Amino acid sequence: MNHSALSPQARDKAIATMSGLEGEGELDVLVVGGGVVGAGVALDAVTRGLNTGLLEQRDFASGTSSRSSKLIHGGLRYLEMLDFGLVREALQERGLLLTRLAPHLVTPVPFLYPLTHRFWERPYVGAGLVLYDGMAMAGKYDMGVPKHRHLFRRQVARIAPDFKTEAIAGAIRYYDCQVDDARLVTATARTAAEYGAHLATRVKVTGFLREGERVVGVTARDLEHGTDFEVRARVVINAAGVWTDEIQEMVGGRGALHVQASKGVHIVVPRDRIRSEAGFIVRTEKSVLFVIPWGRHWIIGTTDTKWDLDKAHPAASRADIDYILDHVNTILREPLDHEDVEGVYAGLRPLLSGESEPTSRISREHTVVTPVSGLVMIAGGKYTTYRVMAKDAVDAAAHSLKTTTNITIRDSITDRVPLAGAEGYETRSNQRVLLARRSGLHVARIDHLLGRYGGLVDDLLALIGERRVLGLPLEGAEDYLAAEVVYAVTHEGARHLDDVLTRRTRISIETFDRGVAAAPAVARLMAAELDWTPERVAEEVDHYLRRVEAERQSQLKLTDQEADEARVKVRDIV
Repeated sequence: MNHSALSPQARDKAIATMSGLEGEGELDVLVVGGGVVGAGVALDAVTRGLNTGLLEQRDFASGTSSRSSKLIHGGLRYLEMLDFGLVREALQERGLLLTRLAPHLVTPVPFLYPLTHRFWERPYVGAGLVLYDGMAMAGKYDMGVPKHRHLFRRQVARIAPDFKTEAIAGAIRYYDCQVDDARLVTATARTAAEYGAHLATRVKVTGFLREGERVVGVTARDLEHGTDFEVRARVVINAAGVWTDEIQEMVGGRGALHVQASKGVHIVVPRDRIRSEAGFIVRTEKSVLFVIPWGRHWIIGTTDTKWDLDKAHPAASRADIDYILDHVNTILREPLDHEDVEGVYAGLRPLLSGESEPTSRISREHTVVTPVSGLVMIAGGKYTTYRVMAKDAVDAAAHSLKTTTNITIRDSITDRVPLAGAEGYETRSNQRVLLARRSGLHVARIDHLLGRYGGLVDDLLALIGERRVLGLPLEGAEDYLAAEVVYAVTHEGARHLDDVLTRRTRISIETFDRGVAAAPAVARLMAAELDWTPERVAEEVDHYLRRVEAERQSQLKLTDQEADEARVKVRDIV
């Protein structure tokens, strides 16, 4: 078993270590939250030489970090807001992820920006994209994507036959990058584990330990086994995203940060519904709409509305879906309708709130504060800049550690630490035909595995070599192999059916039945690794089917309140 494997045994050992049963004593840093920022903080801290632990109440990336637009981008629209610092920082991180840290997970994707005004818009938007590309080229890392290019109407028609070209004067093609957001979180967590961080999901922080005014750890509950324990740490870093306010209340702080949750809804449709070689970015009255290539699908979104209801299960309403369909249909020759929608997902962005400001205008900048001694809190920010956010949080923790210990805190090195799967990716990509020949898999299957596991493709092929049946397509979701389910449990920390169908794979949004047909087969594969009884298998499948039905019902409701009431009828399985 390699050291980065997030196996069930690794989870048990991590809990034993953090609770003091393994005799390692007090942690230097304990991270609360297993999204992209929390995983990034754990990696940053452990690679600086700090004894690091992480607790996540549900699953890695189970909140915001698995429900984004799945883009690694500078944020073109933030240029218009004159937020140059944020754009420059994000473009630098885009280049770093694409060329060094996660080339197996982050890939360039072309977008068309349609021009609807004949005279002034082309020079205006073109100047913005010159600045956008210039910032990317001026950064410390390679740009990694082609420069933008001006297109005339006839060229747009060739690239995107299903795009209405009658009302446009042309377009500008530019590049950003896309990522499977949940997989990037898992890769970051695995990399942190490889270097010695202790990670445990399905553990809820129930309170904070105090010595005088200082926070010295947390009380926690293992939701899988129903046991309570304490974790002592010199510094606790809260990276709980939209749950930041609740953590502040738990610790008794005055509310140094106020986070407003903004709901973003996306729909997924089959790739054949829109003929185009590039994605689109289109202005709306509130924000922008992305039409994003996603394998054999398109992801279309997003909305941007205030959300004050259940944070664990934000619900998409029919109004949200209608909004997206109405706006995308203004640019398509053949309109989409509800029958074309394969999947729908809703996520919450943690925005640092200006109290009366609309969520579409609230800054995506992040903030780090220390409301009480021994506690660091970070909130806000963009998915793309998670590594910078993590560095800033650990810098704040380092300042606290220096005042209370003799520990030497080194500078962040995560800009030079490739994520799990990056090493060997280029070599294995060159050997794709050879790997196909040796494994008996089609080259397209090897490409699929390379794009999800990078250099760790060897792990999957070894698993298939040992158990040939795992090289078969997954029943009910043939884009995936059975081996990927087993690997999700043994190496990627998956503990429930939801974890595999919604985050380790994307079956829940890439099939019209939302993964219902695949659920029994996936549960049976997981059962063999997790020692589930037949009763437990039936319980997991039943829960998933009820969850899918609750989501379908919520998507028929016209208001957020009605959608929330329908969705929360089925909560997480424990």
